[in-house]
Amino acid sequence: MYKEHFGLDETPFSIAPDPRYLFMSEQHREALAHLVYGVNSDGGFVLLTGEVGTGKTTVCRCLLEQLPCDADVAFVLNPALSVTELLGTVCDELGIDYPEGNTSVKAFVDRINTYLLDAHARGRKTVVIIEEAQNLSADVLEQLRLLTNLETNQRKLLQIIMIGQPELREMLARPELRQLAQRITARYHMGPLSRYDVTGYVNHRLSVAGLQGSPFTASALSELWRLSRGIPRTVNVICDRALLGAYVQGQKKVGKATLSKAAGEVFGERPAHKRTLKWVLTGCILIISVTALAATFYNRKLQLLPGRSMQPAKTTLPAGSAGFDKLDWPSSQPIQPSREMAYQALFKEWGIPCDSRNKDSMCKQAKAWGLECTDARGNLSSLLQMNKPAVLRLSGGGRKFYATLIAVKDRAATVVVGPEIRRVDLNDLLRNWPGTYTLLRRAAPQYREIKPGDKGPDVQWLENQLALIQGDAGQRRKNEVFDSVLSRQVEVFQSSEGLKVDGIVGPQTFIHLNAALSRRAPALSRKDG
Repeated sequence: MYKEHFGLDETPFSIAPDPRYLFMSEQHREALAHLVYGVNSDGGFVLLTGEVGTGKTTVCRCLLEQLPCDADVAFVLNPALSVTELLGTVCDELGIDYPEGNTSVKAFVDRINTYLLDAHARGRKTVVIIEEAQNLSADVLEQLRLLTNLETNQRKLLQIIMIGQPELREMLARPELRQLAQRITARYHMGPLSRYDVTGYVNHRLSVAGLQGSPFTASALSELWRLSRGIPRTVNVICDRALLGAYVQGQKKVGKATLSKAAGEVFGERPAHKRTLKWVLTGCILIISVTALAATFYNRKLQLLPGRSMQPAKTTLPAGSAGFDKLDWPSSQPIQPSREMAYQALFKEWGIPCDSRNKDSMCKQAKAWGLECTDARGNLSSLLQMNKPAVLRLSGGGRKFYATLIAVKDRAATVVVGPEIRRVDLNDLLRNWPGTYTLLRRAAPQYREIKPGDKGPDVQWLENQLALIQGDAGQRRKNEVFDSVLSRQVEVFQSSEGLKVDGIVGPQTFIHLNAALSRRAPALSRKDG
C-alpha cells in the first residue's frame, strides 16, 4: 500500500525469511560460519540458539544457498514428533524407501544407515537440519545421538545441525543428555542487535527493496532500538506499521512520534515504559526544580566574590571541524596508475602484500589469503552495510580516477587518493561517485583438519591466517610443510584463545581462527562511531 508513496520496489519489512534481506552483522557472520562449518566438518552436532525473532531461520536459509554440491540435506521443520515419526521424516526428506505403515525403529535406522554408507561411497555428505529443536523430546534426542554412531576411521557419516530457542541449551545441559552434549563440536548463541546494528539493519532492508536513503529520522531509529530491544522480527513489524502510518498521514519521513504510535499498535497497548511516564516526568520536574534552586543560590554566592564577572563562557569549536580536503587527483602525480595505487591501499587496509600489475592477479593474490574480490553497484547505504574499505571510481577536478574509501564518520569520508590520505565532505564524495565499487571480503570458511606433517595448500592457508592475526603478513615464511615452528604458532594461538593446546587445527581451533580474523577485518565505520 505504501510502496509507491516511498518509491519502493517491494515491501522491505516482511517477516518471511528471505536470504536476500539477510543483514550480516558480526554475530550473523559468525553464526553462518558455524553452520557452514557444520556442513563441511567430519560429523557430530552443531548448535545454533537465539531468542525468538533474532534471525536464526534467515541465517539457515542463507546456509541452504551456500551448500556444496556434494551435500544432501534433510530439513525437519516440525520436531514435535515421536521417534518413529522423526525417523520417517528424515527418510522422506532424503528419499529413502521404507515399508508403508512401518512403525519399527530398527527398520527405519537400518535403511538410514544403508543410505549413509552408500552416500559416503559416492563421495556425498548427509546433513540433517532441525528447526525449533527445543521441542525435541529426550527420547528423540537420544535417537539422534545413536544415528551419529555410524562412522568410518576418518569421519562420521551424518552431521546434525540443531537450531532452537535458549531452552535448547538448558535441555542439553541435563545430566541424562551429557553424551549428546559432548558431541557438539560447535555452538553459537545469537543475541539481539545493538543500536548501531538496528540502524544498519533497517537501512539494508530499505536498500534491498529499492529505496535510496531512509525515511526514518535518527530519533525514530533510536526509539526503534529501545522499543524493539534489538529483535529483528519486532523491528520488521514496527517499521512496517510505521511506514503505513506515515503514508496515511501523507508524510515522507517517519518521526519518533509516528514510530511510537506504530509500536503501540503492534504491542496492542502503550509500551510499558509509557505507562510510567507520568511518574518519570514528575520525578524529573522535582529534580530540575531542586537543581535550579541550587544553581541560583550558587550563582548568587559567585556574584559576591571579589573580581568575579558573570559573563557567559565562550564556546570553542574543535580545530578544523568545518574544513575538508578537495576531492581531486594530486596535480604532482600521474593519473594513469590510479587504479593500481587504489588496490595497493585496499590491500594495505587488510594488512596483506599486493603486487598491483593487474586486477585479475590481485584478486588471485587475495584468494591465497582467504579473501575474495567483490564487484557491486549500490548506494552509500549498501556500501556501509558491507562495512568494508572499497575501491571507488570517482570524478573530481574534471578528471576520472580511482581512490580507496577507508572510513566514514558523520559528514566526513576518509579517502586514499594516490599517495595521499584526504578527509573529504561526504556529500562531495557522493556527487562524484556513480555507485560502483570493489571490495575484499572473507570467503566462506571450508573446514579441514590440519596437523603436523601435512603439506600443500592447506598448510599455506594456515600460515597466511596466523600471519594476518599476528600482523606480520609480509614476513611469513612461505613454508609448505606443517613443521614444528608452525605447530608452535598454533599452540600459542590456542593458548591465547583458551583452547586445548595440541598444535592441531581441529574444529574449535578452526572456528576461533575465523573469529579472530573477523575481529581484525578493517571496517568503514566502527560501532563506537
